[in-house]
Amino acid sequence: MNDDIHIRTEGRAGRITLNRPKALNALTWEMCLAVEEALDDWRLRDDVHVVLIDGAEGRAFCAGGDIVAMYEAGREARWDYGQRFWADEYRMNAKLFHFPKPVVTFLHGFTMGGGVGVGCHGSHRIVRDDSRIAMPECGIGLVPDVGGSLLLARAPGRLGEYLGMTGARMGPGDAIHAGFADHYIPEGWDALRADLIETGDVAAVDATARPAPDAPLAADRSRIDTLFAGETLGDIARAVADADGPVGDAARGALGRNAPLSMACAVEILHRLGDDPTIEAALGQEARFTFRAAEHGDFVEGIRAQIIDKDRAPRWRHDGPQSVTGADVSRMLRPLGPLAPNLETWK
Repeated sequence: MNDDIHIRTEGRAGRITLNRPKALNALTWEMCLAVEEALDDWRLRDDVHVVLIDGAEGRAFCAGGDIVAMYEAGREARWDYGQRFWADEYRMNAKLFHFPKPVVTFLHGFTMGGGVGVGCHGSHRIVRDDSRIAMPECGIGLVPDVGGSLLLARAPGRLGEYLGMTGARMGPGDAIHAGFADHYIPEGWDALRADLIETGDVAAVDATARPAPDAPLAADRSRIDTLFAGETLGDIARAVADADGPVGDAARGALGRNAPLSMACAVEILHRLGDDPTIEAALGQEARFTFRAAEHGDFVEGIRAQIIDKDRAPRWRHDGPQSVTGADVSRMLRPLGPLAPNLETWK
């Protein structure tokens, strides 16, 4: 039994609890495989009416993937390690998205990166006052992945570009406004879980939900749409350079801090996906970058600066947003050929 994740059936519910609170419930490779195995089983079981996914109480539902092993593999030039991990994780993400029964996720605390892939593809995504959801991958030399680009592409206006490039954190109101969550239920989660376990009826979620809090992103929408309307990272950087006000200041700081190649590719991925992408298209585009990120991108250096040495002084391959060329982006996002992940589910 894997102590990092508790998988069981209770009443009419299949239950998944991420159980690494000291590590902010970060996902390991083994946890991803365990989630997939459970979904494969419960899809066919008549006694499982609903799936509940939560995290051990603490600061996070899931603050991302366990990337230290990725760093070690990258340092040793074992590029296939990350490729195999992401192929398995992305297949699990697709299965969650397409799961034929209701999936209720309880997104307390931090839900970031890999946590979005487990928590934000469900049918009923619940947040409360301490919820903080983000896609901060550009800060470590990656791009928003695990299907996060799908959510960003579907966000209103240019919020997807803003959230993906800056890694800005969303509270409960913003998460609902941007399409990363559905229901605001500030308290009573234990009682709701008990009801779902007993009845298997997700009508209880709608009955318990309260009106969503204010969404600061909605108030800033016009400004964000203007600043992030460019076709490339360079276009956006030029718009942001002289922008005043809180949105401009925050965007300028993020664009000067995050990996230029990652931000440029994140913008391109969102524009390739358009307004109504599929999960397969999103994961496929993401894989083109992530499968190359350790060898040809800034991923190893980003982990070093943020997680290993914690000096917060990454030495990116590019000096700034304006130094990333179209050719650089094209090289990272060209088709993978036989390396492309198999994302087949049960459709």
